[in-house]
Amino acid sequence: MNWLLLFVPLAIALERLAPEHYLLVFAASSVAILPLVAWLGKATEQLADRSGEGVGGLLNATFGNAAELIIGFAALRAGLFDVVKASIAGSIVGNILLVLGAAMLAGGLHRSEQHFNPMGARSQATMLTLAAIALVLPATYRAALGPEATAGLGSLSVAISVVLLFVYALYLFFTLVTHSALFLGSHVPDEEEGHAAPWTTRRALLVLAAVTAMIAWLSEILVGAIEPTAEEFGLSNVFIGVFVVAILGNAAEHATAITAAMKDRMDLALSIAIGSSVQVALFVAPVLVLASLFVGPAPMDLAFPTGLVVVILLSVLITGQVASDGRSDWLKGVQLLAVYLIMALAFFFIPAALAH
Repeated sequence: MNWLLLFVPLAIALERLAPEHYLLVFAASSVAILPLVAWLGKATEQLADRSGEGVGGLLNATFGNAAELIIGFAALRAGLFDVVKASIAGSIVGNILLVLGAAMLAGGLHRSEQHFNPMGARSQATMLTLAAIALVLPATYRAALGPEATAGLGSLSVAISVVLLFVYALYLFFTLVTHSALFLGSHVPDEEEGHAAPWTTRRALLVLAAVTAMIAWLSEILVGAIEPTAEEFGLSNVFIGVFVVAILGNAAEHATAITAAMKDRMDLALSIAIGSSVQVALFVAPVLVLASLFVGPAPMDLAFPTGLVVVILLSVLITGQVASDGRSDWLKGVQLLAVYLIMALAFFFIPAALAH
């Protein structure tokens, strides 16, 4: 994907010299982000190889979500709250349906069955359920009280955000300290993997810093072109957020999870896919809500549109089913991908209804 780096200076030049060609700016900046998140994934994978499957998956999810967080901040400053919420929901859904589904499909093509620790997977799936409940309640509060909900919705969202961040800190303590054995995995590097020259920690951190800075710059350009591009194609900002911005932000997880599954490292693939969704719901979303108190035109609440709440709940439901037995095959991957495709079609054909 390195040749796509040519789109980085192209996107910057278009934004500076021809900002009125917003469709070209949007396309160029979207493509330019892809090789950068690939490098982000490569650097985090190098760090992950030194720390085991569970910690490695956490590191990959953390830095993989850096792009999502950066794009979210850019949209937050622009006051595009619908894009922020759509990208959060899109990341949660995309990781557990698209990323995990693609990983299970790729890993199962040459094996009849792959195995992972079901206790660790169920623990992560339970955290996803908790996150879904936390995202459903503000929307329910708004639906129940109607216009009267406006006064208390902001305070409720801030309180829930603080609780989610506290739970996420305890979740990290659980996975890294008290129950780390559940997330170690059983992968043993083969000879071919052993011959690959590892990066130094310093090199990996320098690549992370440089790539993150470039993604931040391109995210500003991308967000600025979202609204006119959506209007050009007759799409809602919600569709752009869920199925364009979120996919771009999850590109690092896509690449690393699929590669891990093809190497029969399903514990790592699940840790990246499900762990990334947990992190978006319990860390990225509340951080953006709290940041909106200081950044942007107004505070953002956690009351997601009804359509986004439904797709999150359904995605969490099927993920819990898939992760319950400790085994995966290509058909499970197809099933997850099919659910993602059906949701994408629904958002494409009735974007206005799902945006409210």
